[in-house]
Amino acid sequence: MTFDHIANFILARSEMPQSALEMAATLLIDTVGVAAGAAGLEAGQIARDHAFAFHGAGSPEHSAHLLFDGRQASIPGMAFAAATQIDNLDGHDGLNATKGHIGCAVVPALLAFAENRPDLTGREALEALVMSYEVAARAAFALHGSVSDYHTSGAWNALGVAALGCRLRDASSEHLRQALGIAEYHGPRSQMMREIANPTMLHDGSGMGALVGSMAALMAIDGFTGAPAITVESKEASTHWADLGKVWTIEQNYIKPYPVCRWAHAAIDALSALMREYGFAQRDVASIEVNTFAEAAALYRRMPSTTSQAQYSLPFALSVMLTHGRIGPEHISGKGLSDPDVAKILPMISVREGARHSRRFPAARCSDITITLRDGRQLASGDVDARGGPEDPMEMQEIERKFQSMTATLGTERAAALWGIRERLPQPGVSFKELARLTRAPAEGHDV
Repeated sequence: MTFDHIANFILARSEMPQSALEMAATLLIDTVGVAAGAAGLEAGQIARDHAFAFHGAGSPEHSAHLLFDGRQASIPGMAFAAATQIDNLDGHDGLNATKGHIGCAVVPALLAFAENRPDLTGREALEALVMSYEVAARAAFALHGSVSDYHTSGAWNALGVAALGCRLRDASSEHLRQALGIAEYHGPRSQMMREIANPTMLHDGSGMGALVGSMAALMAIDGFTGAPAITVESKEASTHWADLGKVWTIEQNYIKPYPVCRWAHAAIDALSALMREYGFAQRDVASIEVNTFAEAAALYRRMPSTTSQAQYSLPFALSVMLTHGRIGPEHISGKGLSDPDVAKILPMISVREGARHSRRFPAARCSDITITLRDGRQLASGDVDARGGPEDPMEMQEIERKFQSMTATLGTERAAALWGIRERLPQPGVSFKELARLTRAPAEGHDV
C-alpha cells in the first residue's frame, strides 16, 4: 500500500463498518471510566500538576482541559497527563497482537484536539478514533516485526496520536508524512521488561507516546520536518499496511475486567471460576500453583508497596481475588497495599513458566492453576485464556458494572450521563462536546 493510500485513509472520511464505530464508542467510554478511576492516584495527580505547571498553552485555542481536574494545559500537555493517568490504572483496553495498548494514548489525544473543534460530531470523533486505532496497531505490528526488543506501547501509539491530530487539524498529506516521521523518531522506544522487573509510574510509556504524537502533529503543521517513518513507509513494513481499511483491528481489542496487568488475567479468571464452582474461601486454601507464560512469570512476586507494583503482580492479584472476590482500584492503592488478609496468602502462591503457554504468547495469554485445599483436595483449572477479547468478550452489563465501579467518585448522575452517551455517539447529529464537557470537572474528593 502506498503512502498516498495510507494518507487518504487517515485524513479523509470514508465508509467504516457500524460495528467498528460501536466498538470505538465502547472503548472510548471504558477508557474515560478508567481515567475517572485513576484521577485520585498519585501518578495521575503528579502528571496533571506537571502539565499545568510546565505545559501551558500560549493562547486559549491551543489549550485543553485536564481530565477530571478542572485546570487547563496545552494540547500535548493534556494528552500526556491524561495518558499517564490512564496508564497508571491498568484497566484500559489492549490488542493482543500489539503486545500493548492503544486507547490510553489516542482517547486523551481525541479529547485534547477536539476541544477546539466545537463543531465535531460524535460520529466524526468515532471515525477519527477508529482510524487512530488502525494506524497505531499497524505501527506496532511493523515495529515488533522489525526489532528484537520488546518496546512499550508509547513507541508506536505515538503514530496513532499523530495521525489523529493531523486529521482533526485538517493537515495536508505532506504534513501528515512529516508528523508520522517525527512521532516515530521521538517515540519512546523503552523496554517493556525493564518496567516489569522494576514496576514504576512509567508503566507502558503511553504518556510520552501521547506527548510526542500530539507534538509531532502540531510541529509538522508549523513546518517542522521529520524523516519518513520506517514502520509506515519501508518495504519491510508494507505487508502490515496492506489490509488497512479492509481488516478492522479495533474490533479485536480486549476490554479488561480487572485493573491489573493483562498477563495476570488468565490466572485470575481461573481462580474465580474455581471459587464459583467449588464454593471455597480464603481460609480453605493451603496453596496455589500457577503455570503461565514467561512474561507473566516475571511479574512482581512480593507484597507491593506501590500501586505500580500491585498492578504488575500476579500473586498479589490472585490474593486480592481470593480474599475479596473482586479487584477494584481500592485494592491496588492506599490501604489495599497493606491488607493483612491479602498479605498472608502470598507465601502460599507459586508461579512458574509453562512452555506451552509461552508458545501461545502474544496471540493468547494463557495460564493454568492448581489449588490445594486444607482438606487435601486438589482443584485444577485446566488451560484458561484471559477473557475480554473477541474470543470471549465481556457482556455489556459487565462492562457497565466496571464503568460504575471506576466512576464511583463522579456521582451517579454524572456517571450515568457519561455511560448513556456511549449508545448515542454513533448516531447522526450528536455533538461530541456533550461527552467532553462531562470529563472536565474534578471527581468528588479530588478538587485542585
